[in-house]
Amino acid sequence: MTLNEAETPVKAAGTAKPRPVKAATDETVEVRMTVNGTPTVLNLPARVTLADALRDHLGLTGTHLGCEHGVCGMRTVLVDGEAARACLLFAVQLDGADIVTVEGLGRSDDLHPLQEAFGRNHALQCGFCTPGFLMSSYDLLTHKPDVTEEELPQELSGVICRCTGYRNILTAVGETHRAHPEGIPEPGNCGQRALVGRSGQGGHVSDGQEDTDGAESLSRQEIVLPSGDPTIAVEITTEIDLPEEKVWRVLDDIQLLARCLPGAALTDDLGNDHYAGRARAPVGSVKLAFKGLAHLVEHDRAGGRPRVVAQGQDTGGAQTQGDITLRTEATETGTAMHADAEVCLTGRIAQFGRALAGDVSRRMFEQFTDAVAEAARSGQAPSGPVKAPSAMSLVLAPLLDRIKHLLRGSGLGRGCRA
Repeated sequence: MTLNEAETPVKAAGTAKPRPVKAATDETVEVRMTVNGTPTVLNLPARVTLADALRDHLGLTGTHLGCEHGVCGMRTVLVDGEAARACLLFAVQLDGADIVTVEGLGRSDDLHPLQEAFGRNHALQCGFCTPGFLMSSYDLLTHKPDVTEEELPQELSGVICRCTGYRNILTAVGETHRAHPEGIPEPGNCGQRALVGRSGQGGHVSDGQEDTDGAESLSRQEIVLPSGDPTIAVEITTEIDLPEEKVWRVLDDIQLLARCLPGAALTDDLGNDHYAGRARAPVGSVKLAFKGLAHLVEHDRAGGRPRVVAQGQDTGGAQTQGDITLRTEATETGTAMHADAEVCLTGRIAQFGRALAGDVSRRMFEQFTDAVAEAARSGQAPSGPVKAPSAMSLVLAPLLDRIKHLLRGSGLGRGCRA
């Protein structure tokens, strides 16, 4: 839809009455809304739809693109508790609105009952229609708890999907309805937290407060590690031909240590051993950019053991949580440094094979330990930024590992990695 000049009823924050706003098509308008529990400020052209604002400016890509005419139902979200087509609403219409997307329905470690039922009944298939069905089903079971299973096909017909999983979708919704006859639980992943806005998209994202409050807000966030087995477990051992004391000069300096992390940088010291940072990591041809938190939970120099837990999210919705432990051990020739990491991945990064993601993680830890050794020798940060491994290095890595293995077997190799 194209407007030369739009006079759009916009609901003001905290009121039930709409207010008119005049805006030319390309004029930038400030929009304040709450998205999955987080107050958000966006500066957008008047023509930007809610769907594009969610995907392109907030990185919430669970709202899928379909027909863009409001017919297919793929862009179903909740607006002030009611199901709505995000492709048929301009973002400027929603000043003061409360928006819930599929990302707000449940957490990776605590799925919503609907999500659990979809997985249990094999109702996912290709996954393209899944967000629309989840949000439409939630709206239906919330506002019509007396719906019968015979009525489900008609009630859910607003989402167009007739693949081999369609009957399983109806089964999953019916099962959830039977388990919660009085109404299903509210979305479980809505709360105050940071939203990451994409640069270069004509929008700005904040929590609605001054920037000086950002560090305090982040410092209050809890880093939650999912239960269950990690996606990736990495164990790396590196021999450094320096005394343990010199290695710990690097481990004691959090700023210097951060400079040794490939593609990473600290952006803020939040106090109480909490830090904000960003990281870039390639997985094949996909470039991921994370912003997140790290907590130094243990720094035992006497026991030779620092431990960090961290979590981050990129603008495409990929999430990672990690539990990283370093251990140092004095040897006859210097110091053995062991790096153990358990990493959990969700979102698009989790769609890659464990082998590829594992290779990326191992190469990054190898580069990290090499950078720590360089910093320990020089007493300074590595010369130039430590870059994350490239796609070419991942291709050549198995060959290089084979050569190193042969050299170690012949007694020519000095270091070792496992």
